[in-house]
Amino acid sequence: MTKAEIIAEISSKTGIEKVDVQETVEAFFKVVKTSMVGGENVYVRGFGSFVVKKRAKKTARNISKNTAIIIPEHFVPSFKPAKTFVEKVKTGNKTAKASK
Repeated sequence: MTKAEIIAEISSKTGIEKVDVQETVEAFFKVVKTSMVGGENVYVRGFGSFVVKKRAKKTARNISKNTAIIIPEHFVPSFKPAKTFVEKVKTGNKTAKASK
């Protein structure tokens, strides 16, 4: 599902204009990005957590050139779904596959 499809579905279910839904969705993504760039995690109860994970410094090897490079410590964005969300996906996929 694309962002445009999400916006269209929210618009049809709520009766809110697509332009207003798009602004809201874009604002949500901007807040999440800005918070994570600042090192803050974002928690959405019942959905999941957008967390910043720290990757330690490590040595990587380029096998073709037989060289080693040092990859410095860095941070990466990650998403951890809520337990209730995971359970719904697990049970939902079973019923969706059975009906196909």
